[in-house]
Amino acid sequence: MALVYLNGEYLPLDQAKVPVLDRGFLFGDGVYEVIPVYGGRPFRLEEHLRRLGQSLAGIRMAQPLSDGEWAAIFERLIDGPGDQYIYLQVTRGVADKRDHAIPARIRPTVFAMVSPIAPIPLDGIKAVTLDDIRWQCCHIKATTLLANVLLRQDAVDRGAAEAILVRDGFATEGAASNLFIVQDGSVVTPPKGHDILPGITRDLVLELARQHGLATQERRIRLEELKAAAEIWLTSSTREVLAVTELDGAKVGDGQPGPVWRRIQEIYQAYKQGLREGTRSA
Repeated sequence: MALVYLNGEYLPLDQAKVPVLDRGFLFGDGVYEVIPVYGGRPFRLEEHLRRLGQSLAGIRMAQPLSDGEWAAIFERLIDGPGDQYIYLQVTRGVADKRDHAIPARIRPTVFAMVSPIAPIPLDGIKAVTLDDIRWQCCHIKATTLLANVLLRQDAVDRGAAEAILVRDGFATEGAASNLFIVQDGSVVTPPKGHDILPGITRDLVLELARQHGLATQERRIRLEELKAAAEIWLTSSTREVLAVTELDGAKVGDGQPGPVWRRIQEIYQAYKQGLREGTRSA
C-alpha cells in the first residue's frame, strides 16, 4: 500500500487516523489543494502552494510548512513517472472541545497522499445548469464542499457528468471545475473573484491560448450566452480540459468536441509531454 503523510509521519493509508475532535471532521474547518504530477514532477507547484497559502489566509491560518518542506514530502510520496495527483489537506487541528469559536494555540492537522489520474473522456461530456447554492467565498479552496457534492450528485442523477452553476443570471463555474465558452472565435472565461475558484489549470489554458494566438476574454458569461455558445469547456487539475457536448439535453455546437477545443487539447498535451521529457519547466 502506498505511503501517505500525516503530521510528520509516513505510513500506509489504512493506518492514517485523525481524532474525532479534529475541527476538519467536526466543522469542515480546513482547506485542501490538488496538484497534478507529470513525469514525476509536481505541476506548477509554486502556483498551487501560493493558492494554498491564500486559502489558509482566507480562514485565518498560517502556512504550517515551508515550500521546501512541502516539496520534500511530495518527492517521497510520488510513485513513479506515471500521471498522478497530490491531494493535501490542512485542518485547524484537534481542539479539547467542540466550540465554533477558533481556539488559540492549536496545532494544524497536515495530510497528503498521491493517487493516479484517470484518463479523460475525449468525446465530450454532458452537463446541466443548476442554481449556485454555495457560500460567498468560493475563492477559498475549503474542505466544506457539501453544496458542491449535492450539486454534482444532482447532475449525476440527471445523467450528466457535471453541473454548471448559475448565480444571478450568470454562469460561474462547475461544481468542481472552471468554465470556458467559445463565442465568435474568442475563448471566454469568468473573471476571478469571490464567486469562483482561481483555477491553476484555468490560468494555464488562458496562457497557452494567448501564446498560440487565440483571442481570449475574462468577463462574466450570461446564461443565454452559455446556452448559445459554439463550445463549452470545463477545466480542473485532474480532468484537464473537458469538452461539454450536451447541455441541459441540447447539443453544444454539433454535439462533438469543437475545433478550438481540439486545438487547445493538442497544445495542452504537448505542454504536458514537455514536462515529462524535462524540456519544459513545471
